[in-house]
Amino acid sequence: MIIDKNIAHKTAELLLQINAIKLSPKEPFTWASGWKSPIYCDNRIVLSYPMVRNYIREKMANHITTHYGKPDVIAGVATGAIGIGALVAESMNLPFIYVRPEPKKHGRQNQIEGFASEGQNVVVVEDLISTGKSSLNAVQALREAGLKVKGMIAIFTYDFDISKSNFSEAELELFTLSNYPSLLEQAAETQYINSTEQETLAEWNANPAEWNVI
Repeated sequence: MIIDKNIAHKTAELLLQINAIKLSPKEPFTWASGWKSPIYCDNRIVLSYPMVRNYIREKMANHITTHYGKPDVIAGVATGAIGIGALVAESMNLPFIYVRPEPKKHGRQNQIEGFASEGQNVVVVEDLISTGKSSLNAVQALREAGLKVKGMIAIFTYDFDISKSNFSEAELELFTLSNYPSLLEQAAETQYINSTEQETLAEWNANPAEWNVI
């Protein structure tokens, strides 16, 4: 769920301004999964814009403090959320760790990088939620290491039904600064897209796997 409607619209506005989110209904992008998509989101670009990254860091840190108190550790999901996760941890004066998609094949073969102790409370920071699979893979690694995952906070979610189902099944609370419906509303209000494009984008979100399949 989004933290706050005003924050959701402001975050969407900022992401559109810096081209972290690109909308292209007429010339769709192709995701690694093979899905055709009229939207592409790369929130790593946030780190290149101090005003934007500071806004996101502040809103994330404020929400974590308000909703969870002060956890023992902040964890970022590699690689996209390492930067913003470290900024959130720094602003809260907390230790930071990050979680790889899988253990390294060499050295100490770590999947979790950094120091955390069994039994500690951790909040996970993520940059983007699509199906939620990679995010929840990181959560599983933390749980297997004996950490207590209190919840996850992300910059943006595509708001797919499958992601909602996956987080519910994993019994994990997810909050996001913005989401797909807020993005469409903001893009339409600022005339970034027209009504026809808005309809196309809504159709894609309802059935992304089958959209634009010839």
